[in-house]
Amino acid sequence: MGYKLEDWKNRLSERSDLSSSVVHLTRKGTSETLVEQLLKILDDKTLNGSTTNSGFIVGDIPAVCFQDAPLHSVSQNVWFEQKYRKLNPSTKVRYNAMGLSFKKNYAYKKGARPVLYEQTIEAKKILPKDEWWRIVNFNLSDDNAIIDWTHEREWRCPKEFKFDISEVTVLINNYLMYQLFIKTCEEKNLDFHQKIKGIVVMGEVLF
Repeated sequence: MGYKLEDWKNRLSERSDLSSSVVHLTRKGTSETLVEQLLKILDDKTLNGSTTNSGFIVGDIPAVCFQDAPLHSVSQNVWFEQKYRKLNPSTKVRYNAMGLSFKKNYAYKKGARPVLYEQTIEAKKILPKDEWWRIVNFNLSDDNAIIDWTHEREWRCPKEFKFDISEVTVLINNYLMYQLFIKTCEEKNLDFHQKIKGIVVMGEVLF
């Protein structure tokens, strides 16, 4: 059964565990570099894909990663990551509470798709090699080495994700970062904050 767009949106509006958007988060950096990174992404109108070396991508094709989760759930994921990294400082930093959000149907039309959560060796038997970028390792068989990222409900887009600035909602860590973002836009005569859909301060979502 297919939904009309408005019916689909109304269905999602009555579920606190679902979202009509997908979220891409940036990696760790200083306040200034995070804002500069965000401005560069907006200027390029492109998200570049991660690879096996820079991220957790299977196969030779890079992929841009998104979370298909409500913003309060994304905030919880970031908060957990921050606490986990303090206890395990040698592990790779995965993301920060700064990034971009896009409507799910827009991302889908741009090539983004849900990943396949499965043991990598088994998933490779299911998907053709040119779709291995969709694989996320999943294994609950060893109680001492559980691999489970299903809380992210990840979507990925192969290679890169080009977008229209008018389709973006910007996600900012906190109010001070929000002020820095606006100030930097004004000082550099950039009008991104006037063209995007809006800005969400993630700290206000969680706390």
